[in-house]
Amino acid sequence: MVDAPRLRKMYRTATEEKFPSKIKVSVGDAEISLEKVYSLRYGDNPGYPAAIFAEAPLFKELKTGKHGLSKTNFEDIYRAHLLLRNFSRPACAYMKHLNPSGVAIAQVEGMPLRTVIAEAREADSQAAFGATVGINSRVNGEAAEELIRTYIDCVSAYSFDESALTLFGERKDLRVVQVAPLVDVAGFNLCFYSQGFATIAEPYRSAIKSKSDVTIVTKRSPTEAEYDDLFFSWTVCAHVRSNAVVVSKNGCTLGIGAGQQDRVTSARLAVEKPADMGRRERLAGAAAASDGYIPFRDTVDLIAKYGISAIIQPGGSVRDQEVIDACDQHAIAMVFTGERCFSHF
Repeated sequence: MVDAPRLRKMYRTATEEKFPSKIKVSVGDAEISLEKVYSLRYGDNPGYPAAIFAEAPLFKELKTGKHGLSKTNFEDIYRAHLLLRNFSRPACAYMKHLNPSGVAIAQVEGMPLRTVIAEAREADSQAAFGATVGINSRVNGEAAEELIRTYIDCVSAYSFDESALTLFGERKDLRVVQVAPLVDVAGFNLCFYSQGFATIAEPYRSAIKSKSDVTIVTKRSPTEAEYDDLFFSWTVCAHVRSNAVVVSKNGCTLGIGAGQQDRVTSARLAVEKPADMGRRERLAGAAAASDGYIPFRDTVDLIAKYGISAIIQPGGSVRDQEVIDACDQHAIAMVFTGERCFSHF
């Protein structure tokens, strides 16, 4: 028989770590010195120790919950704010296992943060259960009330009102973390592997910021509203595990297809999941982003059935014309970026 109490306890038990207090890395003529700033509850799985090293403390834990942060909590916080720093307006991202399940931004000045949070959560309310939530602004009491309407594991933001912290204090398992906007301090990402090798790579920075950065390839040009949703979808797509397809409308994701081995399955997840949740009508007039080029028209034909009206993608497939023709047949506007935004983590 499975010992269920023991299994539940496993997730709540901290694993002692004995990593060194400092790490020094030489990169060319530069030396990076990092200190242990936080011992995590466990690593990717219970029973495996993990810790965070940095030049300075990365966050302030305002409420630990009963058990502290796990490696997944920390990485979800990091990924959330890596995404959110791209938005100048208040925005919210619900994160599950390093992928966003729902992202929303304030559409107009003065839009309540509570509304932004609700839209991000309801983009995929099923996946939002137990999520780590990132917010790129100050959380007030009303926003806190919205956050605790459903179970979340962790919330991170730039700051919190006392009224918000009081409400969070009533949730014994909730972790509350204050972070600062992320700033790049190195021009590369460095990853070590236990087998004795490492990779170093320049971090991705999209050049797609405005209409002048893309090429219209279809008979119909995107409308201004579609352009807004295309660029929002592209930004979110860059922070979703490849292969990725993101569908958005009015500054909120409607469907996110992540981590698939083929693109049409990612597209299917992005449209079928919201449809299955009773939100199919919202897909009409939405915009879709693909992190890599669309290799066959099957992806276009699929999302056209759900009323998607605009697509942003890198272009560069040997079948580009076939895909363009499919868009024209469905009256879909499509733009090419000339760059892809793969994220393999």
